[in-house]
Amino acid sequence: MSSLEEQIREIEDEIRKTPYNKATSKHIGRLKAKVAKIRDEAVTRAMASAGGGEGYSVRKSGDATVVLVGFPSVGKSTLLNSLTGENLSETASYAFTTVSVIPGLMEHRGAKIQILDIPGLIAGAAMGKGRGKEVIAVVRSADLILILVDVFNQQHTDVLLRELHDAGIRINRERPDITIKKTGNGGIRLNTVGAVDLDIEEIRSILAENKIMNAEVLIREGVTQDDFIDAMIGNRVYVPAFIAVNKVDLVDERMRQEIEENLTERFGEPPIMVSAQSGYNIEELRDAIFDSLRFMRVYLKPVGGPADLDEPLIIRSPATVEDVCNRLHRDFADKFRYAKVWGRSAKHDAQRVGLNHRLADGDILTIVTRR
Repeated sequence: MSSLEEQIREIEDEIRKTPYNKATSKHIGRLKAKVAKIRDEAVTRAMASAGGGEGYSVRKSGDATVVLVGFPSVGKSTLLNSLTGENLSETASYAFTTVSVIPGLMEHRGAKIQILDIPGLIAGAAMGKGRGKEVIAVVRSADLILILVDVFNQQHTDVLLRELHDAGIRINRERPDITIKKTGNGGIRLNTVGAVDLDIEEIRSILAENKIMNAEVLIREGVTQDDFIDAMIGNRVYVPAFIAVNKVDLVDERMRQEIEENLTERFGEPPIMVSAQSGYNIEELRDAIFDSLRFMRVYLKPVGGPADLDEPLIIRSPATVEDVCNRLHRDFADKFRYAKVWGRSAKHDAQRVGLNHRLADGDILTIVTRR
């Protein structure tokens, strides 16, 4: 009997060999759904078999959590030390120096950001090879993924992105607006809003692979077969990410530029070129982390008092007055009367607003509650 990897490879080969058109779309959709189901079951088993190994349960802290993902020996431990300004993670020139998850705290532009150094991922990590089964769960819970490669192994980027995808992690993508509600009878009923390329036969074929024969399906935007399969599987996580290239101090300017241009062309965004050892571009990397987390600063002003302009509340955008209340204390939302806002989100200074008011970076906020 063939292994799961062999089964997946055979089906993916058939998908590649089948020309995509309207006549074959139903067949291809079913094959993709079958691969997704096999892979998801394999990943689930691998993660379940990991147990609760020491060092792999890390309590999240700070305003957000960033995970450093890369092959062994690309310099994650040195980068953690450089970003946090502390000697938190052991560094050495051999592979798998880090055998557990090492947390550090980076303070930048008023935000406290938890940085996690995890054991290096390798090809097959999503299926449980190496230490993949232990660290995938940590990566799935991150607010941002920093994909780290070095100048001598930039091809590792493709492997890392594939492992993240196979583990159900979708980077730099919004969750597709798809609702699948199982019903007891009536077959598959499709409702759409806007232009949708998928037809009912493709959807029936994909759902049948997961033994869903009766369901109400609502699609509110244009989606692909892969998007629909992700919605059917239901356990995908959507996380922002960017690429950083380490050890650039070990190559000349021409090679550095070639690597940067190559990765930009392949992935659409320029990588951050850094040297964790020398400190080159580390401040730019801190800025990129802060910006990618879409932080905004809200300055709190007590009733009748001055605003605290030295210690802003850091919160992820988009954020409403209710989000700030919940961040401060649940009582603020339960006892809320109204709020006053100064800043870019206000039509005028001291505008009186409710819980649903959406805030902007730099706003000053007063919250008035019932006693």
